[in-house]
Amino acid sequence: MQYNWLNKNGNKKLIIFFCGWSFDENPFKTLDCGEYDVLILYDYKNNELPLKILEYEEYYLIAWSMGVYIAYLLRDLLPAFVKKIAINGTPFPIDNECGIPQRTFDLTLKYVDTGLQGKFQRNLFKEETDYQKYLINPVLRQIPDQAAELKELKDFIINHTVSYQKFYDHAIISSADKIVPTKNQVNCWSKIAGIIMLDSGHFPFYSFESWDDILKCRQTQN
Repeated sequence: MQYNWLNKNGNKKLIIFFCGWSFDENPFKTLDCGEYDVLILYDYKNNELPLKILEYEEYYLIAWSMGVYIAYLLRDLLPAFVKKIAINGTPFPIDNECGIPQRTFDLTLKYVDTGLQGKFQRNLFKEETDYQKYLINPVLRQIPDQAAELKELKDFIINHTVSYQKFYDHAIISSADKIVPTKNQVNCWSKIAGIIMLDSGHFPFYSFESWDDILKCRQTQN
């Protein structure tokens, strides 16, 4: 696992953000950090925290996509959070009813090299305009590294069973998610977390101006 401080200015509040598979910090630089220090974790070829979490007065967890699963696995190593938000992901990453269907995941892995050349990224977004925004600050990781991460994730997931206990407070679910089916996310969260529906694709972060907007589930009005 790798990390990057998107903001580290001695604030009293820390947001810990778990990225989705294949990502790094670069596409999230458009979000205003405001009164929060922001620590981004990514690259799940192993599930070991890459640093000791510093002391803050308040901690907040935002996890997206595969990061929802990873953050839950590491919950006992993380600080106590004021709020925990899952975005377009579930604790059951490969699941025909509550996650990514098995066949979809297998096909993604089989064609990962070609998919990461553009098709996968386009499928992250509902609108072409959002994809064009992404191209301004795209992920900077190399395809072989991203592919290795997905293979390691699958090997880990199929060999570990998750027994979910109440953890996330809210789940933000996009209505046009092409990666983790919207219906499956609703199946997962309907009885175990408050659901906020968002008119967006799998990558919904251009719907927000700041990290605080995400914590307060406050969309940008276009």
